[in-house]
Amino acid sequence: MGETDIIYILKMIIIGLVQGFTEPIPVSSSGHVMIASEILGLGNQGFTFAILTNTASLLAILYIYRQDIARLAINSIHYLKTKNEQYKSDFRFVCFIVIGSIPAGVLGVLLNDYIAENVSMTTIAIMLFVTGVALWFIRNMKGVKGEGDITIKDAFIVGLGQAVALTPGISRSGATIISAIAVGMKQDTALRFSFMLYIPVSLGGVVLGFSDFLNEPNKADLAIPYLSAFITTLLMTYIAMKWFMGIMKNGKLVYFTYYCFIVGILLLIFF
Repeated sequence: MGETDIIYILKMIIIGLVQGFTEPIPVSSSGHVMIASEILGLGNQGFTFAILTNTASLLAILYIYRQDIARLAINSIHYLKTKNEQYKSDFRFVCFIVIGSIPAGVLGVLLNDYIAENVSMTTIAIMLFVTGVALWFIRNMKGVKGEGDITIKDAFIVGLGQAVALTPGISRSGATIISAIAVGMKQDTALRFSFMLYIPVSLGGVVLGFSDFLNEPNKADLAIPYLSAFITTLLMTYIAMKWFMGIMKNGKLVYFTYYCFIVGILLLIFF
């Protein structure tokens, strides 16, 4: 392995760190990966690489919420079989996850290629400002709705927030958490609902991109760099998600407002 190969692997590890750290927090992982790739001189790594790193983040989120996922799945099946009221709340929550996933799923299929081809650093900067402003407005909101209080309207509004986040610079977690808090959800409910929404949309992206991954012409040459990025993303997503859960518990979302503004200004100045 030559020096050039080692440098490329190190760059892939850096991209994995960026993807993993920014995926759970409200600052736009796709925007930060584009920024990091530009700084490192990597350019666009392509759809296959995006699917790979997103899969790593998905696995980390699945692991963190494994008990919630198991409970929701088992209780939903029990409700369908027995119609027992004690399982109804979890079944409704699953239904709302499905409803909330529809907007991003539809727009992702229709507009993903267009969005990917028409994004600049200026666009990312502007969208970071938008994210920052939205975070500022909801910084002091304390919702009252738990999982059992969510409505179809709430789920669809949060789903629209996730669809808006298809644009790099608009954070997916930020848009969904902001939307959830805006419709009255408690912060812990908003966090859980946001990342439950992430799961089906991310799974859909993995399924749609699997054929591209199989047809990747340079899989052998890219195996080590991509595996390095995958492992790094997986571990960093887990660490960042645990950290962000603490941030949410302490109600400190406003810190991300300042971060979005600072990065947006730097992008406008230097890019």
